[in-house]
Amino acid sequence: MSEGNWRVGVLMDAAASQEQAEALGAVFSGQSGGPMSGLAPLIGEMLGMEVAPVEYADDGRRHRVRIGDAIDLEVEDFVSPFDPTGAGVKVSGVGFAADTVAAGLATGSRVNVFGLEWSNEGKNSFSAPFAWSA
Repeated sequence: MSEGNWRVGVLMDAAASQEQAEALGAVFSGQSGGPMSGLAPLIGEMLGMEVAPVEYADDGRRHRVRIGDAIDLEVEDFVSPFDPTGAGVKVSGVGFAADTVAAGLATGSRVNVFGLEWSNEGKNSFSAPFAWSA
């Protein structure tokens, strides 16, 4: 991945305003600085941008995102039966975009967008809370 030539597409929430769309364009192109400015040179092909309704749900250990008909992902964090806290299995020292992620299982996984299609259902997953702002 560090050699670049990434193929990237952007999905934007249909509820976003024109001002928000322009701001997101600046973020994802790296023009606004932050984490994406370091990744922008690795992008070899921009596949486009699609607008669709975005739904997100998080009940603590289950996380789900649905973006129109293009993406439907659900993961459940692993919790060790030997952990009395129920905090879940974490992996730390990851770096970008979060230093610590929760390890889990993809209980649902369907992606079909920008001519790319795959499923990771039944395979491992990683999740972490995040917030980006300008």
